[in-house]
Amino acid sequence: MKKNYVKKLGLGLVSLGILGGLAACGNGSSSTSSSESDEKTLTVSVDSGYKDYINEIKGDFEKENDVKIKLVEKDMFEQLEALSLDGPAGKGPDVMMAAYDRIGALGQQGHLAEVKLGNEADYDETDKAQVTYDGKIYGEPAVIETLVLYYNKDLVETAPTTFKDLEALAKDDRFAFESESGKNTGFLAKWTDFYYSYGLLAGYGGYVFGDNGTDPSDIGLDNAGSIEGITYATNWFQNVWPKGMQDIKSAGDFVSQQFMDNKSAAIIDGPWQAQTYKDNKMNYGVAKIPTLDNGEAYQPFGGGKGWVASNYSKNKELSQKWLDYVTNTKNQEKFFEMVNEIPANQTARETAKSKNDELTTAVIDQYENAQAMPNIPEMAEVWTGAENLMFDAASGTKTPKESATDAVKTIKEAIEQKY
Repeated sequence: MKKNYVKKLGLGLVSLGILGGLAACGNGSSSTSSSESDEKTLTVSVDSGYKDYINEIKGDFEKENDVKIKLVEKDMFEQLEALSLDGPAGKGPDVMMAAYDRIGALGQQGHLAEVKLGNEADYDETDKAQVTYDGKIYGEPAVIETLVLYYNKDLVETAPTTFKDLEALAKDDRFAFESESGKNTGFLAKWTDFYYSYGLLAGYGGYVFGDNGTDPSDIGLDNAGSIEGITYATNWFQNVWPKGMQDIKSAGDFVSQQFMDNKSAAIIDGPWQAQTYKDNKMNYGVAKIPTLDNGEAYQPFGGGKGWVASNYSKNKELSQKWLDYVTNTKNQEKFFEMVNEIPANQTARETAKSKNDELTTAVIDQYENAQAMPNIPEMAEVWTGAENLMFDAASGTKTPKESATDAVKTIKEAIEQKY
């Protein structure tokens, strides 16, 4: 099931100014004023797909706290963007969900309330990092996502486990690209997109920011490991893949279409694509992304969503109770059962894994090697500055080292100017 936040991460982490300045945010027609409600009402805003789940679990909370849950259906990103205007105007909800990549900026801007992890024992360090900014916690983890490997079971018997296996597919004549002599589509990955290629660079030793993603003065996208990863990818672009794989805008569609046309045996993509392949009646499998040639794991960004409380809410204590309630093991297990999204709660995650669903298992296994995406505001400049990081090298316009050096220079200059 496709999730808006991961597909392009809002996909580029909106800049700080956007959240505070969207005129449309003042439209509170689908939101409900928490300030206008009495202290026995808690306003909960969620996407329409979560409505049945909230209605299913809210009863016990209402009884235990002698409160009425007022449910608002609104797109998550619209709700987050509206918060800066609707909150002060008394039109915002008390609690809502937020993509992890938005939590840091919203907390730093003062729109989210600082909270406690009521179920802290059920989270690992990656989970905690997703909702933490500058040492303060602004949400409770709810959903995890990351990239995985899809493979065509009609073309390969078992999932490739190493990049050597993928390189072997690239030599298989079954996947020769008819339109370009010598090119092959046995394995494809949209590495012109930084979100997709980061796992490769990180596996070779590259990193975004130092100190676990919190130090923007230390950028590691031009270190020796990152350059090695770019060099490895450049070989695929120049010597294996068709020219279309260098197209930043259309490469993703090309990858998906080749896979659905049975012309590619394995691809890297996100869990949001599973439904498309299912609708296409493909006999596909899902697994962890194979081990890199250096023996290290592919380390993509780990993402997802957490529950957050508005800093404008007059019901902060009750909001905290809701965050603890909705993320406890019982309700996270119910969440997976009803919504089929993978819970962040570790115990509930294991329950989900026990269902033996390939996609669920693959995401959980891959997430163990995922890196929490830096949620500091400066990350916005990385999405812009790294946009051509892989393309410049893949196209031959620059060497891998030049491409990395120039991208980091662009990122640093932008950070210095804006922060």
